[in-house]
Amino acid sequence: MVPAVPADDTRRIALVDLLDRVLGGGVVITGEITLSLADVDMVRISLRTLIASVSALEPAPDPPDT
Repeated sequence: MVPAVPADDTRRIALVDLLDRVLGGGVVITGEITLSLADVDMVRISLRTLIASVSALEPAPDPPDT
């Protein structure tokens, strides 16, 4: 069991460590923007992006036959 971390924990994570975690597993960011005029929706933009390293996305190669 993982011990609970207090809310006021002041641990610092280096940007390199955070980037390594994100690229290692990948992250999906989604968003939606709606432009309206007089409460009438004029334009709706849906955004979705995947951020991951190439090695995390491609399957592992098959081992050579022996």
